Amino acid sequence: MTKAGWEPDETMQLKAPASLYVEYAENAECADEAVPSPTPSGGSGPGTSRRRRRAPRPSPLARLRAAAGPRLIPFVARVAPRYPHTGRTGWRRWAPSRRQWLGVALTFTGLTVGFLGVAYAATDIPENLNSYATQQDNVYFWSDGTPMARTGWVRRQAMPLKDIPEDVRDAVLAAENASFYSDPGISFSGLTRALWRTVGQGDTQGGSTITQQYVKNVYLNQDRSVGRKFTEAMLALKLDNGMSKDDILEGYLNTSWFGRGTYGIQRASQAYYGKDVGELDAGEAAFLASLLKGAALYDPALSKANHARAVERWSWILDRMVENGTLSKSERARYRKFPEPLKRAPGYDTGKQSDYLVELAAQYAKKAAHISAREFDLGGYQIYTTFDHKQETALTDAVTQARERARKADAAKAKSLHFGAASVATDGRILAVHGGPDHRTQGYNESNATTVPAGSAFLPFVYAAALEKGVHRTRDGAATEVTPRTLYDGDDGIPVRTPEGPYWDRGGKQVTAHNDGRRSYGRISLSRALALSVNTPFMQLGMDTGLDEVRDTAQAAGLLSSSFGPQVPAMSLGSATPSAIRMASGYATFAAAGTHVEPYSVARITRNGSEVTLTKPASRRAVKASVAEAVQSALTDAFRTAHPGADPAIEVAGKAGTAQNDTASWYVGTAHSVSTAVVAYRIDLGKSLEPLPLSGIAGTSGDSVPYTVWSGARGLG
Repeated sequence: MTKAGWEPDETMQLKAPASLYVEYAENAECADEAVPSPTPSGGSGPGTSRRRRRAPRPSPLARLRAAAGPRLIPFVARVAPRYPHTGRTGWRRWAPSRRQWLGVALTFTGLTVGFLGVAYAATDIPENLNSYATQQDNVYFWSDGTPMARTGWVRRQAMPLKDIPEDVRDAVLAAENASFYSDPGISFSGLTRALWRTVGQGDTQGGSTITQQYVKNVYLNQDRSVGRKFTEAMLALKLDNGMSKDDILEGYLNTSWFGRGTYGIQRASQAYYGKDVGELDAGEAAFLASLLKGAALYDPALSKANHARAVERWSWILDRMVENGTLSKSERARYRKFPEPLKRAPGYDTGKQSDYLVELAAQYAKKAAHISAREFDLGGYQIYTTFDHKQETALTDAVTQARERARKADAAKAKSLHFGAASVATDGRILAVHGGPDHRTQGYNESNATTVPAGSAFLPFVYAAALEKGVHRTRDGAATEVTPRTLYDGDDGIPVRTPEGPYWDRGGKQVTAHNDGRRSYGRISLSRALALSVNTPFMQLGMDTGLDEVRDTAQAAGLLSSSFGPQVPAMSLGSATPSAIRMASGYATFAAAGTHVEPYSVARITRNGSEVTLTKPASRRAVKASVAEAVQSALTDAFRTAHPGADPAIEVAGKAGTAQNDTASWYVGTAHSVSTAVVAYRIDLGKSLEPLPLSGIAGTSGDSVPYTVWSGARGLG
């Protein structure tokens, strides 16, 4: 009985089937190996074998069939292309079948869905917003609440959604994305159109939802590319799932560009209609919404064509609001006339004097509200200053007139003439300052500069210290009380004494005191000496009181420790160099019955409508009320003595001050509970910072230029 598959040959020997040879060759490990070969006699053996090459490896399709198993083999067989197709004629013999097309479509869809799923999962919302998108300007207001100036690279002020009227929101939704509250954050049809335009025409405008536009504003750049559009879509989907629609709409309204250099609906409202967004009606809102399509095309002020486009789109948006059910037909009928915007945005930019005010307010705001420079520069703050618009104008006009008179009198000296001036209320509010001719040409603030000595304007502080602390006639003796009637030697050239004897300077020279014009007054009361600005009694009074006590009293009243130099007899005659703001603050202390409040320039701060905690200076007792009253009485006498023709019904107290070597001329006084200090001095900034002699350009002590400025600013001129 023969073995299955084996057959006898002619010689009656068994012969292996041919398939065995093939199977053996396919399973061979080597490329070439000995394969038994039938011998002519029908036998085989080593001597009769021959070399055969291994059969080729199965094709990938064959291996796929083997791996897929019997269930997938029929499907693979149907999908696998077989060309040419049987039963077809012409080109159809080579065209893919419907099943093949379906397979390709399903495969592409699966791969696309998988890719988008991976891309969505891998997309993270950036933690940091685009800094330009979040940057705002800071707005400064006068004390009456009217805008004064704004600073920052970007004109933007964020507004909470609750403060944006519904008509404004509805107009924007009608113009840009009516399905905003129901869509998933992207528009598939719009995205397809945008991608097609990007590839075909290089234009990505249109087709974006509000969510996509917000993503572009705050997370991306304005690059027009397929990659940026894809990233925008992924971020929009993710943002829509993780952020409320109201928050997205609020962010969009606060970061969108509306033209005229403005970002955000609040700034746009002010730029086009001169009002806050909360005051807009539906008609005005519809126009502002039209600008989102492109302010360069719809700002009516730019061209007649723009005006026509703006009117057409404005009307269309109102009609869309009716279609959306957010505006009734009767309300729509009220808006037949196009609400013409302003021809140009109202300007509240800084310049000239306002820059000095902004500088002072910004410095104070950051310090008092504990705002870092970085946070402040990001903007969004509304700074309500203490500056009074009318008083600032009056002070600036008075200085401008004085500068012009000096230029006419002596043009050469007037080039180096400087004025520092400030008005401070008795409660510490800085009401007005004059910092210089123009901040853009002179960057430093003369009202806050510690440049020149106070001179005889410092005498009230010596007087107050003596009345408060008493004097010491002997080194270890008890303090002796002094009063306004206490007499001192008012002669010129008297030696300055200590309890041990004359005071000698480091050069071994005896120090003497001198009066203005070397005039002698004999024995004179302290109050009278202050009224007449007699120096010699106060130089000795400072020594008797103690220069440390004089310094402490002056600082308690408002002067800064940094303005004082060595504690030598000359300190009593005003060697300290306080600023105009500090001198005005010091005199305000006397007018406030001895209570001092540090001068401040900001009353309130908000950020995007929310209150910012602001540390306001507290009042403190500087000198006793009786002392302040005595000083104020002497200053009143000083004013009446120098200006006997002044209206007696007006309560005014003040005195002039001159510095040694004629390097500065002051006038400081109070009227209507406001203290104003004015100083004039000469410095040639191109050569040196050393003060130059005034040489008569500031007038005489009885009728000085600082007094003219002071009286003009206070309305007393």
